[in-house]
Amino acid sequence: MSFQIAIQPSGRTCISENGATILRAVLDAGFNLPYGCRNGACGTCKGKILEGQVDHGSSSSAALTEEDKAAGLALFCCARPLSDISIECHELTTADDIPVRTLPCRIQKLERLAADVMALHLKLPVNEKFHFRAGQYIEILLKDGKRRAFSLANAPHDDELLQLHIRLVPGGQFTGHVFNGMKERDMMRFEGPHGGFFLREDSSRPVILVAGGTGFAPIKSIIEHALHMQSRRPMTLYWGARDRSGLYLSDLPQRWALEHAQIEYVPVLSEPLVGDAWAGRVGLVHQAVLEDHADLSAYQVYACGAPAMIDAARRDFAEHGLPAEAFFADVFSFTSDAP
Repeated sequence: MSFQIAIQPSGRTCISENGATILRAVLDAGFNLPYGCRNGACGTCKGKILEGQVDHGSSSSAALTEEDKAAGLALFCCARPLSDISIECHELTTADDIPVRTLPCRIQKLERLAADVMALHLKLPVNEKFHFRAGQYIEILLKDGKRRAFSLANAPHDDELLQLHIRLVPGGQFTGHVFNGMKERDMMRFEGPHGGFFLREDSSRPVILVAGGTGFAPIKSIIEHALHMQSRRPMTLYWGARDRSGLYLSDLPQRWALEHAQIEYVPVLSEPLVGDAWAGRVGLVHQAVLEDHADLSAYQVYACGAPAMIDAARRDFAEHGLPAEAFFADVFSFTSDAP
């Protein structure tokens, strides 16, 4: 069954076929809406249903509350039309909109960053360029038709090799292959770029970046892009991990902070080991932000990590004055193929 989707205020229309979500239908039509995780966890694609009925599907109650639903809001990555509908949302229609493409790549280098974190360095075909915004992600296309999403850790200008930071997931088919079977010069295909998690460069607000574990990857891309563009916006990076090994590239943000007056780095460990000899901040990474900033009303926040971290940050930061439109999130949800 097919239903028409009217997008306001642009007046554009598209068709949702065979139960496609609103986001899928809009993207397939070539239009670009803000989105992040595509699994109902981050809330980036939240918009209003002006007319018609939808099935809200599976979504995080933190990203879409019952009050949101009562107010006519929906997460477009999960909601499926049950009739012709009209939606209200902000379209990304800037001159530098980047088309989604499918490309082959070669594994140029496998770099172990920690016992459970591997950096994949991907080489594109000769004379091929891949354009993306700092903070976006790609989807690795597996031979069985499944996909695995990973954020790009390199900045757009540093594009000789694409870089992914991949954490080993117990029972994970793809991550297990990365750590135990993948070899340099292996070939893969990927699709991208995807996601609305990227630095809003039309703002002068100071920036707080919150990373949990390998959520550092897109944050790294954003900071390196800002430095390349010679941005003077103050940026404070809070990077959280369980123990010291989780801060697998900590020398890099330390160097940023040393060399650039506008960059500050705050590492936070939740459960440091005795052998870590840790003298830094301890606790939840988003709580460290609140300890340093009683009023967040003047900031933009970019947060990337596990769903629980994002949910807590969204809730607690709002209580400390952060406007909803100044919170940008990318949720890392890990897929296990174990029974």
